[in-house]
Amino acid sequence: MEGLRWISLSEDERTEFLGDGGTGVISFSTDAGEPPASLPVSYGYFDADESFYFRLSFPPGSSKDEVVDNPVTFVTYGEDDGGWKSVVASGVLEELDDLPYDSTAVQGMWAIDIPTVDVFERPRDEIEFHDFRLVPEMLSGRKSVSD
Repeated sequence: MEGLRWISLSEDERTEFLGDGGTGVISFSTDAGEPPASLPVSYGYFDADESFYFRLSFPPGSSKDEVVDNPVTFVTYGEDDGGWKSVVASGVLEELDDLPYDSTAVQGMWAIDIPTVDVFERPRDEIEFHDFRLVPEMLSGRKSVSD
């Protein structure tokens, strides 16, 4: 990949790229020597507090409940006429299901748009979902530059 160069996204470029939601990959840390548990996900983004929101499924037999409390890294990326852009965020997920309705985290959930993707072998109403927020401990963005 000779000639591949990138620069950091400004905060405004990062916010524009993330919009209010999209898709990406979330990776949960695992035991040393094991690969991370990585899953494609839809996300919502609330730029007022730079938080990501996820509605994660827990179908029967899922192992997510074994890793959901572990540190995560989330990556989203895309291309347009100007080249590629990506954002990486890492931290720990906060479950929203038991928080009060008037909490900042729950209110932020209403300000975003998590795309709905049906990839399940059973009806959606038979799948258990939980809402989570990621307030990143690390947040960065990059974009390609031409030579």
